[in-house]
Amino acid sequence: MGVSVSGYYDWRNREPSSHEREDGELAKVIHRLFYANRGVYGSPRIQVELREQGIRCSKERIARLMREMELCAKSRRNKPVGTKRRAGASIAPNRLGRDFVAEAPNTKWVSDTTYVWTTEGWLYVAAILDLFSRLVVGWAMDQHNDEELVRRAFEMALLRRTPPSEMLLHSDQGSPYTATGYLSRLAELGIVVSMSRTGDCYDHAAMESFFSTLKGECVERSTFQTRQEARQVIFEYIECFYNRVRRHSTLQYMSPMAYEQQMS
Repeated sequence: MGVSVSGYYDWRNREPSSHEREDGELAKVIHRLFYANRGVYGSPRIQVELREQGIRCSKERIARLMREMELCAKSRRNKPVGTKRRAGASIAPNRLGRDFVAEAPNTKWVSDTTYVWTTEGWLYVAAILDLFSRLVVGWAMDQHNDEELVRRAFEMALLRRTPPSEMLLHSDQGSPYTATGYLSRLAELGIVVSMSRTGDCYDHAAMESFFSTLKGECVERSTFQTRQEARQVIFEYIECFYNRVRRHSTLQYMSPMAYEQQMS
């Protein structure tokens, strides 16, 4: 390579530069923050974490150090599947109209269900998101995807929040959400019902995004032997990490709870 012997030994024995030493110390902090946040943070969220500790550096420098340490926060994105309309079901118009911004808590909620595979069989998860802060205000899990599942998620949300009359609650047209008992309960509280068009995942993008995050950062990192094991892991992710800790890009990189506290 055209390098002299003396030049090689001079390079090998040279003390690290101040920049290299700073990179080494910064890499240690990044490594700790990455695993403290379940290995799901990329350079933008790591940059916010560092800034809160009084450390300022560019996203490019963080990304370079993460590449050198092989720290990757990639998660698989699932293609959403549309819901078929049940014959004779009571369908509400799409009053949300893809407007996923809410000016105050308890003005717009969105709800949906998804499924998680375990060795025992499918576990279904219903969740309700407040569009103001993306906080999961209600959830339920069971081996059946039915009216009881979505109603339990709704009743949990009622225990935590006091939604005003005429609050908007958006869902798809799946059979649990068009069940007579469930719709009667919403009508009893004066809640305005909104539903996505059949097979249009973009009408329900906020919930699709949440479930994609849940599966990419939690479900797909585990192999569940039992439904109870899956319940425990998902509960811990939602209540201990997603609502309280995970920084959300649409919330100025604050967690849902921190955002609500600051805005209130």
